[in-house]
Amino acid sequence: MSAVWEVFALKYADRNARIRADSFIMDPHHDVPHPMDYFVWVLRNGSHTILVDTGYEETEAESRGRPIIERPAKMLAHMGIDAATLDTVIVTHLHYDHAGTLADFPNARFYLQPAEMAYATGPCMCHPHLRKPFTGDHVCTMVNAVHSERVVFIEGSGVVADGVEVHLIGGHSRGLQCVRVHTRRGWIVLASDASHFYENFLESKPFPIVADVHEMLTGFTQLRQLADSEAHIVPGHDPLVMQRFPLIAGSDRIVGLHADPLNGNEV
Repeated sequence: MSAVWEVFALKYADRNARIRADSFIMDPHHDVPHPMDYFVWVLRNGSHTILVDTGYEETEAESRGRPIIERPAKMLAHMGIDAATLDTVIVTHLHYDHAGTLADFPNARFYLQPAEMAYATGPCMCHPHLRKPFTGDHVCTMVNAVHSERVVFIEGSGVVADGVEVHLIGGHSRGLQCVRVHTRRGWIVLASDASHFYENFLESKPFPIVADVHEMLTGFTQLRQLADSEAHIVPGHDPLVMQRFPLIAGSDRIVGLHADPLNGNEV
């Protein structure tokens, strides 16, 4: 029997000035407003804590015109987690909003797909369209972590801890990985950007920022195979996550994903 984890989604930013064309390729209602939330995720099992992704910082928020509500490390402090002593961080991919505060975790080992490191430092970055979601300083921080022996590369599928797995999906970014976690309600899958919104995987609608459309589409099927049900798939940016799971005591931006969804198994 796998270890049982608690899983929390921490909303650290949002962006409401978006339309459906920003979320779905060839959507028939392209000009309808479509807001987006930004999350990092915390996994807890007794005294063992794992962070999934690190969000982005104030400098990045200013340069991209996408303000943050609160720096992820400060949100962790509200949960009694010291970013400076955290030892395990899974980085789903190296886009700016998932790998932007790596320096806040000086004692962590980062779990990453080798395909993502190769993609973010290789010839694809010569193309502005593919390079846009990355920030060079963030990527360089990860390169320095490699040279400091603080990166654990998992190729394809692998185990980070008992009850915590990573699986290569690709599509949105070459080395994008999802995180599969065993909880009291079964195996849930943190899709990260393998599915930004519920609608992406439920209706097989590709997200416009994409390295490989075929990988993205087959990734939707892979998410279903890894999760106990569609209700166990948690998209990476959907504001509905904050509505479908209960808030933890004392917070209006942290929900417990290991808890039963407020709407039952409907998705």
